[in-house]
Amino acid sequence: MTPGGTPARSAPHVTVVGLGPGGPEYLSEAARAVLVGADVAFLRTSRHPSAEGIGRPSFDHHYDEAATFDEVYRRIVEDLVEAAVAESAEGRSVAYGVPGSPLVAEATVELLRRDPRVEVEIVPALSFLDLAWATLGIDPLAAGVQLCDGTRFELEAAGRRGPFLIAQCWSRDVLSRVKLAAGSPDGEAPRVVVLHHLGLVDQMVAEVPWDELDRSVEPDHLTTLWIEPLARPVAPEMTRLDELVRTLRERCPWDREQTHASLTAHLIEEAYEVLDAIAEVTAADPASAHALDDAVSHLQEELGDVLFQVVFHSRLAAEQGWFTLADVAAGVYDKLVGRHPHVFGDVVATTPGAVMANWESIKAAEKGRTSVTDGIPTALPSLLLAAKLQRKARAVGFPEPTIAERREQLTRCLDDLVANPTSQVVGDLLYGLVGWADDLGVDAEEALRVRALAARDRIVDVERSSAAESAGPG
Repeated sequence: MTPGGTPARSAPHVTVVGLGPGGPEYLSEAARAVLVGADVAFLRTSRHPSAEGIGRPSFDHHYDEAATFDEVYRRIVEDLVEAAVAESAEGRSVAYGVPGSPLVAEATVELLRRDPRVEVEIVPALSFLDLAWATLGIDPLAAGVQLCDGTRFELEAAGRRGPFLIAQCWSRDVLSRVKLAAGSPDGEAPRVVVLHHLGLVDQMVAEVPWDELDRSVEPDHLTTLWIEPLARPVAPEMTRLDELVRTLRERCPWDREQTHASLTAHLIEEAYEVLDAIAEVTAADPASAHALDDAVSHLQEELGDVLFQVVFHSRLAAEQGWFTLADVAAGVYDKLVGRHPHVFGDVVATTPGAVMANWESIKAAEKGRTSVTDGIPTALPSLLLAAKLQRKARAVGFPEPTIAERREQLTRCLDDLVANPTSQVVGDLLYGLVGWADDLGVDAEEALRVRALAARDRIVDVERSSAAESAGPG
C-alpha cells in the first residue's frame, strides 16, 4: 500500500509459461501453478493438448480474423500489453501460456520480450525438441542439427546442408515449399522423416518418399520434419568462389598481376597433380578406409585447384568484357547436350564406339573442320600427341603396319641411330614404338610414366641403402 492507502503500482509484468510439447502429462507443476494462480491468464491457443482443463481464455479468435501470422502475433502482444498495463494498476498479475517451450519457435514471446512497455518473466518448459531428439535417437549438438521454421525454410536453409529439424510445418503448402527448396536438381532425394503429434496417443513417426512429402500426411501445428544432410548445393558454392577470385584480383598484388599467359604453367601443373591424385585413388587399398579417405581427399583438393584456374581465367575474361564464368558453364552445358543426341535426342548409340563416332561427326560439323587433325592441341605431351595422330591416320585410311613391319621399322631406326645419332632418328624410333604400343592397347604415355616412377623408387631405395651403410652399425 502507498502512504495514502491506495494499492502500490507495479511495473506492467507478464509471466510466460510453456504448456509442454504434448499431453497434460508434459505440463510442469510450476507452469500449472502460474496459470491457475494468476489473477488474469491467457492461452495463445486452446488447440493444444495441454490446454485442456486450464480454463483460461485464448487468442484463437485472432487466428480466425487476421490475414497473416505476423498480424496474429502483433495482435496477441498488443492484447497482452494492454492487459498487463491495466492489471498492474491494481497490483494484479498476468500470465500467458504457450505451447511447448516459451523459448523455442515462439514468435509472440520474442515480440513480447522486445516490447519496452512490459517486463517479461519466463518459466521454462519441456520443448517439442526434447521429444524429437528422443524419438530420433540423436544428440543435436553432435549431429550439428540446424533448426528451421517451415514457413521460412527456403531463406533459413539457403546454402546449408543440414541436417535440419523443421518446425511450423502446419500445412501442405508449407510442406510443398520445403520440398521445392530442399530438392536436388540432379534428382537426388534427401531422406525425410515426418514427426506428427509427438507425445500424443496418435503420434506418428514415419519416413516418407520425398516426392510424397506434401501428399502422405495431413499436417497441423504439431507437425515437424527431420531431413538428413543434403548434397552441398552447387550454385552458392560456385558463386562464393567466383566472388573470392574477384576479391583477390582487387586486393592481392600477385593475383592482380596475373594474365592468361602467366597462368599457363600453373594450369598445366595443376592438371598433372590431378592425374597423380587419381593414381593414388586407383592404387589405394579398398580394405584400408583411412588410406582411401586420404586419397579421395587429395583428389578433391587437386580438382579444386584446377577449378580455381578455370574461375580465375573466367574472371580475367570478364574484366576484358569477353565472357563470364556463367557463360563458360552455359557453353559447355549446351555443347554436351548437343553432342549427346543418344541421350537428349532420338539418335541410337548403344556402344562407346558409336558414341565416339557421333561425337566426332558432330564436332566436325560444329567447327567446320577440314582435317581430322584439326583441334588436336599441339601442346599435348609428345607421346600422347603421337598416339592421337596415329589413330587419326588410321581413321582416314592410312595402312596399318603388321607386327613384322613394325619390327622391321624399329630395327631400321636402331641401325640408323647407331650410324646417324640425330634427334630426328630418335623421334622416328619413338613414333614407331608409340604406334606399336597402341596396336597392343597400351597407353605409351602411361607406360613410360610407370617405368619412370619405378626408376624413381629404385633411386630412393639406393639412397636409403647408402645412407644406412654410411651410418654404420647402430
